[in-house]
Amino acid sequence: MTRVPQIAFLADGKRLHLQDGPIDLIIEAHGAPENVRAAYANAAARFDGLLDELCSELQALRQQASPAGTSLQGVIARRMYDAVAPFAGEAFITPMAAVAGSVAEEILAAIMLAAPLDRAYVNNGGDIALHLAAGQSFTVGLIDRPDRPSMIGKTMIRSDDTSRGIATSGRHGRSFSLGIADAVTVLAKTAAQADAAATVIANAVDLPGHPAIMRERACDCQPDSDLGVRLVTRDVGALSYADIMMALQSGAECARDLLARGLIEGAALSLQGETEIVGPLRIPAAVPQFAPAV
Repeated sequence: MTRVPQIAFLADGKRLHLQDGPIDLIIEAHGAPENVRAAYANAAARFDGLLDELCSELQALRQQASPAGTSLQGVIARRMYDAVAPFAGEAFITPMAAVAGSVAEEILAAIMLAAPLDRAYVNNGGDIALHLAAGQSFTVGLIDRPDRPSMIGKTMIRSDDTSRGIATSGRHGRSFSLGIADAVTVLAKTAAQADAAATVIANAVDLPGHPAIMRERACDCQPDSDLGVRLVTRDVGALSYADIMMALQSGAECARDLLARGLIEGAALSLQGETEIVGPLRIPAAVPQFAPAV
């Protein structure tokens, strides 16, 4: 039986829903009605066959990224590699760490080829590729954990900002994490870059060897995981305030390094009710830097 991507508008009639296997996109475009229609049509056309493109190189995409380069051929696959390449010589990472952001970018590119728009976004399970015309803005909600989200604050991306990608990672997300962060939300120049960096920072929020942390081999949880025999976090018991802050500072140090290298524009790191902000995110004054669980 041939697999057919699901393409339909949500109940509000304004947002387009595209779903195929693990890819689940929400798209919203603003502009002249005829331009919005053309944009949605182009998004649907590009989506058809996209998963098959990725699957054709899946084995290579699950291999550790090499600083020496890649033999990947697909447009999205190459974008995934380019996003993780800055980390390839520093830690274990595969191009799959940037798959959600890279797919969101590809669909946004198809939208923007169709017609000029005031604003548009493609949300791939929380990883967002964004377009803003002059004078436009986009508000990002910062959450404490993806599985039961509540906001710890929000920040605004304006058209004159360089951020056009947002991604969230952590142990409660769709992918395994080597760290213990409940959520790490990253702003970067592109969605693929944000996706890769959020993974790296979330892995750095950690307390190696802590007795309250339960870990299992990734392959025992999911036989085809790109993480293989590496230990992934399965549960985290109650931590002391000192332990929470130690883990957050480890992640924040990583985030500050990526900020200095120009790989991210800012990040919000959350663990058991505490949050640390790295970079010039515009957080309302009413939201403390260390906030209770949201």
